[in-house]
Amino acid sequence: MPAATTRALTARHAPGDFNPAGVDLERLRAYRYGRVQQELRRAGCAAILLQSPVNIRYATDTTNMSIWHMQNPGRYCLVPAEGRAVLFDYGNRNCLNAAPVRDELAEVRAGKGYSFQFVAEHAPAHSRAWAAELDDLLTALMGPGPHRLAVDRIDLEGIDALACHGHALVEGQRLMELARSVKSAEELTCIRHALSVADTGMARMHAALRPGITELALWAELHHANIEHGGEWIETRLLASGPRTNPWLQEVSHRVIDAGDLVSFDTDLVGPYGYCADVSRTFLCGNAPATSEQKGLYELAVEQVEANTALLAPGLTFRDYTARSWKIPASYYEQNYGCVAHGVGLVDEWPGIAIDNDDPLLMDGVFVPGMTVCVESYLGEVGGEMGIKLEQQVLITETGHEVLSRFPLEERLRR
Repeated sequence: MPAATTRALTARHAPGDFNPAGVDLERLRAYRYGRVQQELRRAGCAAILLQSPVNIRYATDTTNMSIWHMQNPGRYCLVPAEGRAVLFDYGNRNCLNAAPVRDELAEVRAGKGYSFQFVAEHAPAHSRAWAAELDDLLTALMGPGPHRLAVDRIDLEGIDALACHGHALVEGQRLMELARSVKSAEELTCIRHALSVADTGMARMHAALRPGITELALWAELHHANIEHGGEWIETRLLASGPRTNPWLQEVSHRVIDAGDLVSFDTDLVGPYGYCADVSRTFLCGNAPATSEQKGLYELAVEQVEANTALLAPGLTFRDYTARSWKIPASYYEQNYGCVAHGVGLVDEWPGIAIDNDDPLLMDGVFVPGMTVCVESYLGEVGGEMGIKLEQQVLITETGHEVLSRFPLEERLRR
């Protein structure tokens, strides 16, 4: 690797990191990078080529237009099983010179985008040049190949170009999901801080909720709070009111919220430090008391979340958790959420815990300390006039669990 580039990286002073929670960032980064390399060695891989912005963030704690790069591949990173990574970033020379210094990075190079929107009919030649540079780098880092190379995501042009060099390509998203699944103490501080920002946003939503406000105006309160406090983006647009709360998974709209409407939402908030605050609540609009039907459905959702949270403990298998989980009444089963719980970290993560043991996607695995999961509930009858969405973010501890999400339930909907 070019010595001049390496010297330039180590000589620069990193800009001040945004660190409102006082996290030991060097320790955070070292832990995460070590987890990636541990999984590479376990899988017998020489390196992993990362193209997902989330995985690059995890391994190197660097970002550059993350949402844009989810659709426009042009930024990638090669992480070897031993040694420091090389980041291929997007931008002009001045942008690369401003790249942050990281102990985990040996070098930052200019990325070579070869997808159609960048190079059109020139893609075959550009993809060959892309693969040739990666092959040379693998040889420099790991010795002569071919090598077992994990890749988190890649298109056909890239597969064909790398295949010309004889490398055995290994599915890499699995390795990254396993690496990301167990959080360090520093990561948990980041998650708690992201949740506190989500709490601020939800409090603003609750205060702004009144008859006549639109769903979009209410939803904007969460976005405003997140960006104002250093957050990054919100993964979904899941907020619905009144009859739109059934079925679930309808995106926020221009609908005007009426008095007596339920308002259900899922934060899916990627907050400060890039960590996800994934919490769902259902509010009641206006000053009138809740109906008995609203209260009854809400209490069932609370019962489901609390019962399934109470089960969480280290050593419990995913299959046993599914088998022992709260049984959804038949009238609500058809529109169940789709999972009992799922992992969460930078974004939603492995595992996705099945609703019942007949699910063909039932997963093997065991809850271990340091895992963070979201316990889910959606209840609403087919053709019904309302639905309730609730979700709690939970940490698996050495002795049991801790509920991390602190925003209160809607007392006016409790019996």
